[in-house]
Amino acid sequence: MCPEVKESVHHLTGKQCRELLYMRMKKPKRIVPAFTYQALQSNTVVEPPKKIDLFKKRPVKETFFRVYLRRGDIPVARSGKVLRKKNATEFPLKWFCAPQDLDYCYYLPIFVDGYFFDRLSDSDIEIRQLAQYGAMDMIVKAPHKVLPVLPKMILPLKRAFNTRDKKIIIAALKVLQMMVLVGNFIDPDRERRIADVIEDTLNALEKCGGPNAFINIKYMIPTYESCVYPLCDLGVENSPAESSHQKKY
Repeated sequence: MCPEVKESVHHLTGKQCRELLYMRMKKPKRIVPAFTYQALQSNTVVEPPKKIDLFKKRPVKETFFRVYLRRGDIPVARSGKVLRKKNATEFPLKWFCAPQDLDYCYYLPIFVDGYFFDRLSDSDIEIRQLAQYGAMDMIVKAPHKVLPVLPKMILPLKRAFNTRDKKIIIAALKVLQMMVLVGNFIDPDRERRIADVIEDTLNALEKCGGPNAFINIKYMIPTYESCVYPLCDLGVENSPAESSHQKKY
């Protein structure tokens, strides 16, 4: 080797090495996203997944019922009467035209939408009750017109369930029960417990949904127990699907 070229080698003592390692350990680590090449680099920490609150209430926008009522496009108003019974079929309303003559495909989703989402505003109780009584009265007065409107009721029901609000979900389930039972009301003692309202809705769907209703509900909700085919006192009977299969053979 040429004597003019000299390599400068710096030797560290044991104390200096320990201090250097200590400083490297104290150096803050970079937070990087998961499943990337950055996560394989040194001195990095993978960012934890974001926490999602499944039961957090979601904000609700202004309903179409409130907008149309402000414009004067809702053909109904409150009368001076008072609804004395919760299971009554005569509602304190004053229709400017017969509810049977209305276009249900246009008006019923608006009333139902107002009944669902105006329940959050406690200051406008009159608007909420007007939408509630109007939707129920239209379903009771002309039940044969409810069936063609069901496809348009999917979006309001979906919006109601996605709000994660118990009041709105109970209101949506009650309207669904009424559309299935065509005016038959449920026991008022079970109205405030969401689990009971869900059970009543599933029972109504099983009773009025045809022979395959229980099989479809059981497929989506395995813990559901039939109200049409109850369990025997001595043991568990066969399900409707198994009994029909045994009858063939």
